[in-house]
Amino acid sequence: MVEKESIGKRVADDSPVRSVPETVLINEIQLLLAEKRTYLALLRTGIAVLALPLSLLGFLIATSEHYLVMRVWPLLVPLLLGCAAMAIFGIALIRSAVLKIRRAEDLIRRLKQKNPNIAEFVQ
Repeated sequence: MVEKESIGKRVADDSPVRSVPETVLINEIQLLLAEKRTYLALLRTGIAVLALPLSLLGFLIATSEHYLVMRVWPLLVPLLLGCAAMAIFGIALIRSAVLKIRRAEDLIRRLKQKNPNIAEFVQ
């Protein structure tokens, strides 16, 4: 019984496996670059989510001479908790995006090592 051939493995009769066609490698790199673009959008969103509470806190500090903290603390506490939650969420988005971008770049680097002809086109 002869097993089917698969990329990266040997068949049952120990014959060498076909090399991966360049078009398949190019398609894989295009897919990884599309994913990287999506992760960059996630990074941009994380930065925006993190910037919102920072700008709100800056506004509160700049206008602090116009109100007494002891009089408005019932409003400030939930606001500051919301700002902290948004900052944590923004940091989590940024961290996730950076890790995914690094993983995609590593996969692209490995694909470029498989075929040096593709390496000259992808940076």
